[in-house]
Amino acid sequence: MDDRPAAVGAIIVAAGSSRRMGGPDKLWIDLGGRPLLARTIAAIAALPPLAELVVVGSPETLRRAAELIGDPPWSRVDRWVAGGATRQDSVFCGLEALGPHPIILVHDGARPLVRRETLERGVVAAQAHGAALAAIPVTDTTKVVDQDGRVRSTLDRTALLAAQTPQVFAGPLLRQAYERIGVARAGCTDDAAVVELAGLPVYTFPGERDNLKVSTQADLALVRALWAARMEDEDE
Repeated sequence: MDDRPAAVGAIIVAAGSSRRMGGPDKLWIDLGGRPLLARTIAAIAALPPLAELVVVGSPETLRRAAELIGDPPWSRVDRWVAGGATRQDSVFCGLEALGPHPIILVHDGARPLVRRETLERGVVAAQAHGAALAAIPVTDTTKVVDQDGRVRSTLDRTALLAAQTPQVFAGPLLRQAYERIGVARAGCTDDAAVVELAGLPVYTFPGERDNLKVSTQADLALVRALWAARMEDEDE
């Protein structure tokens, strides 16, 4: 196996509606003096083998970003494209805009705390296996319930992992998966599921517990606290 890092094309998915936040678009909320989305872009842009960066956004995100593209980290984005009706449609729009890179990395715009080490682990895993996602162990006991709320079974949590992004793929493999399942991609909640439906194997690599996705006000409060703690550590 070639251990050299392959050129990476990255897609940041930033086309959500922020309905669960119950307020302004989460991607433009302040995080340490900059919009949350700017922190995510800066994190992905710091990946050494990055060759191209595409951000898929909502109409409002594209409008606001157009006023900032000359300044870092916004200037690190190669293309801004409009998203689709679902997350997977948005990723497909990103794939169409992205060049033919050997490795494609997909990351949620609302995960600003992702570490470079996690991104690098993902690239290595994709080179080794073709498809891999960041994941962390499930710590809560997990129940399967019916429509009435009655518990039907308890899952073995030693076999359970919670999926995160980045999710990283051999470029031709991810494109093949999207082409193979067609419109079925709309029913998938992440890109690994698209690859799974296409009948291709997916592996995992260690994620980080602080690699949180901001979906609610509680998430935002925790991410702000973690960001502040990280900045304090860097200043010491």
